[in-house]
Parts: sequence; C-alpha cells; structure tokens
Amino acid sequence: MSELTIDEQYAAELKQSDIDHHVPTAGAMTNHILSNLMVAYVKLSQVKWYVKGPQSLALRTEYQQLIDQNVRQFAELGDLLLDENQKPSSTTAELTKYSMLEENGALKYQSADELVAATIKDFDTENLFVDRAIKLAEKETRPALAAWLVAYRGSNNRNIRELQAYLGNDARTGLDEEDEDDDD
Repeated sequence: MSELTIDEQYAAELKQSDIDHHVPTAGAMTNHILSNLMVAYVKLSQVKWYVKGPQSLALRTEYQQLIDQNVRQFAELGDLLLDENQKPSSTTAELTKYSMLEENGALKYQSADELVAATIKDFDTENLFVDRAIKLAEKETRPALAAWLVAYRGSNNRNIRELQAYLGNDARTGLDEEDEDDDD
C-alpha cells in the first residue's frame, strides 16, 4: 500500500470536511463558530476603522478590546479543535465558506448606532451556533469542548449587554421579538 501524497491527504481532508459540515456534530458545528470568529474579526475591525461621531473614540477603544478578545478566542478554539482530534479550517477560503456571518462593505457608511446594532446581531447569530454546539458536545461526551463553548456563550452575552447599553437598551431588546411568533 502506498502512502498518500500531501495533496491527496489535503483533498481527503476537504472531502471529509464537506461531509462533516452537513452532519450535525460538535466538531463540525464548532468549526462554523471558528469561521464566524474570523469573519467577526474583519467586521469588528471595519467598525473600529470607520465609526464616526461624538462617541467614536470610546467605541474605537471598545472595539479594540472586542478585537483582542476575538483573536484570543479564535486561537483558543483552533487549539481546542486540535485537542478534540478535529481539523479546524486553516485557509481563508475554508473559513469564509463555513462562516454564517454576512459581510457588507457598505457597513462603513452607517452611523455609530447602526454599526453597534450590527455587531450585536452578529454576537446573537453566533450564539445560535454555540447553543447547538454545546448540546452536541454534551451528547458526544466532549466536556472540555462543552465547557469552552459555555464560557464563550457567556462572553457573547456580556458583549451583547454592554453594546446594547451603549444604545440605551436592555440586553435582549430587539433580539427576541422574532422568536415569539414561533411559539404559536
């Protein structure tokens, strides 16, 4: 039996990755979260660079803290996936393919409040994947992965609350209204 070439190994990895991302596993769901973190980094940077208005200095400082947190979480999650014997996405193309956050170059022209509201929406969207990944990690008996995801969920909740406060809102203002119709 001959050993696979590097190109063959990578092709097999990509094929398996496509299969995994259509099967709900903790590893596949967490790789979506990793991908979302990469896109979030770009979007957080976009806000920091383009925010204008009386609160721009304070928001630039806040967004730099969010960027620093994001970079740390991205690195931790990549390492954790490796610890869990998973292969985290490792190219920009793969990360972009699996991200569920939407980019918009026109965002840079919006008001500070609109930029903050978009960031809040991204954290809330990310939590949908986190909640699912937590359940899958618990079901698959992956306690380290579940614990990291629970802590990450708490971090996202704190970011949502603090950004909502900037807008003069309570933590969940404008985020749960769409879900209320689902109970009927």
